[in-house]
Order: sequence, then structure tokens, then C-alpha cells
Amino acid sequence: MNRSRQNTEECLKLEDNIEISYTDEVRFTDVIQKRNLCRLWERLVFLMGKVRAVCISEKRGTQKKNIESAVFVENWGIEGDAHAGNWHRQISLLSEETIAAFKARGAEVTDGAFGENLVVSGYDFTKFPIGTRFTCKDVVLELTQIGKECHHGCEIFQKMGECIMPTNGVFAKVLHGGKISVGDEFHVQYRVAVITLSDTASKGEREDASGAAVEEIVGKEGYEVVFKKIIPDDGDTLTALLCELSDEDKADLILTTGGTGFSKRDNTPEATMRAVERETPGISEAMRYYSLQITPRAMLSRGVSGIRKEALIVNLPGSPKAVRECLEYAIGALTHGIDILKGNTGNCAGK
Repeated sequence: MNRSRQNTEECLKLEDNIEISYTDEVRFTDVIQKRNLCRLWERLVFLMGKVRAVCISEKRGTQKKNIESAVFVENWGIEGDAHAGNWHRQISLLSEETIAAFKARGAEVTDGAFGENLVVSGYDFTKFPIGTRFTCKDVVLELTQIGKECHHGCEIFQKMGECIMPTNGVFAKVLHGGKISVGDEFHVQYRVAVITLSDTASKGEREDASGAAVEEIVGKEGYEVVFKKIIPDDGDTLTALLCELSDEDKADLILTTGGTGFSKRDNTPEATMRAVERETPGISEAMRYYSLQITPRAMLSRGVSGIRKEALIVNLPGSPKAVRECLEYAIGALTHGIDILKGNTGNCAGK
């Protein structure tokens, strides 16, 4: 179970526990603060994509039906689906919201009526560029086509005068196989760059355990690590690297580790601020607040975060333990922030 889901389930249990006994160790303000964080986690998780239907047809020319769960085969498609094969349209997808809007105009359709394999809530697939990757548990899909030629003779077009698949349907190929079931979380696979700031590690004098911890955590959350580098504690080098990764659209999330303390060579925050165009202080404040529940020394962290172009940049502490604590706590919110930054989902307000 990933940390974001675990946090949410723990929070929901707390919300269900109406009778809370307050002791000297548990202050009323602590409970209120934790409840507020729980409500935030709940909102964030429910804004993620969810699989609503998994559909196949065993023969071409017949309507697909929702079978609830299916095996996705690498570079082929869905096991048992007539449209699977070694081509670029192995999987077809539609958003649940698009189907609901079409039904509201009077269409009487069931899952699979448009020839879609997957119905997913939470995303408008037409906003994503070709090449975008999606993850659902072990399955990785890559977007290959948006829309298709309309067959005016289809039953839906004859009745409604239009069909949503030609304009709102998208197609993908299977990069990595696995099983997908109704109710599974569905995510955009964002690209992450990992930068370790350390004079000693850059010389090979110590192992980069912190960078390895970052890679492990983001990997479990479905991110693709596209860049990793160890550099000395040099502010100008870091600023230039952050600008390059952001301006050339090489990463969606840039995570640095190290250089956030009080030492004379700790200049990661200053270097980061020279690169960012918009600050995101809430991210760093939240991680510090969380870490303060573990150790008072967390107040000594000077890490900052911000946005440049369409990349989110976040400073993490230097120790592997602190990296795990902060990143496992924040990764769910970071993903949602990137969704908003990329225009892939709505804001939290009013949810």
C-alpha cells in the first residue's frame, strides 16, 4: 500500500472515531490539526483518476462489455479483446465525465458502447499530448492517438447526430502489462529529476543514500526517474541545472536533496530561489511542520520550493531518514499539485 493511500485510510478511521479521549499527551489543538490534514488528504485522493469500467469485445463489430477486471499484455492490449494486437491502438479510453455529459443530452448508452476499453474518472484525456504515460498499478500505457474517424452509420450517431469517441476518445499502447480492475487508481506518469547536493558524494567519497531513497519512493508512486545527478554544493551549478530541466521540459518534478542546513556550503535554498518563478511555500512549511512532530531539529531546515515554467521544484533534507519522512508525507499532494500545474485536474476549492 502506498503512503498516500495509507495516510488517507488512517485519517478516515480517525474521522469515524467520534469519541476521542483527551489526555495530557494528546492536546485538543493536535487533534484539530490532524483532522484538518485528514480532510485535505481525503480531498486529494478522491481527485485522482479512478477506473470505472474495463470493457472488451471478443469479436470485432460487436459492442464491448464491462468485465470488471482484465489482464493487459505488453505491446498487445487486453487479453481476449478483439482489437488487441501489435499496433498503436491497443487500448481505447474515455472519461466518465464525458460519457455522463453525453447521457445528460439524452443518450442511452452502457459501458463499452463507444468501443472504449477503459472508462476513467478524473481526467480529460484530450488535454494530454501524444506520448503521455499513465500508470494503473503495474500497467503502464502510452498515449498514441487522440480521436478517430467517425463512422456515421453507428447506432449512437444515427440516434444522437453525434458521437463522442471521434473527439473525446484516445488510444494507447501497453508498455508494461498487469491487471486492471474497476476501482483501481489511475495516474499520469510524471517525470522526475533527482539532484543530490554533496561535496563528498560528488567525489565518490560516500554513497548517495538520500538520492536512492528519493528514487525508491517516487518509483513506488508511479513516477518515471528521467534524470539523476550528484553535484557539489555549488549554487550556480544548481541554478543552471534547475533552469535547464525546467525550460527544456525535461522533468515535471525536480527534487533536490542536501544543502538545506546552516553550513557555509549549504546554499541549495538560495540557488533554488534564483531559478523559481513562483514560490510554493506551503509545501516546505508542511514538510517542516510534519518533521517537527518527530524532532525539534526540523526547524533548522531551510528548504524551499517553487515553480518554474511547468516544473515543480522541491528541496528535501540531506539525511536519508529525513528524506523518507518528508517525501512519503508530501508525495500525494505534490502529485496533485503537478496535476493542477499541467491542467490535468481541478483545484481543491469547492471540492
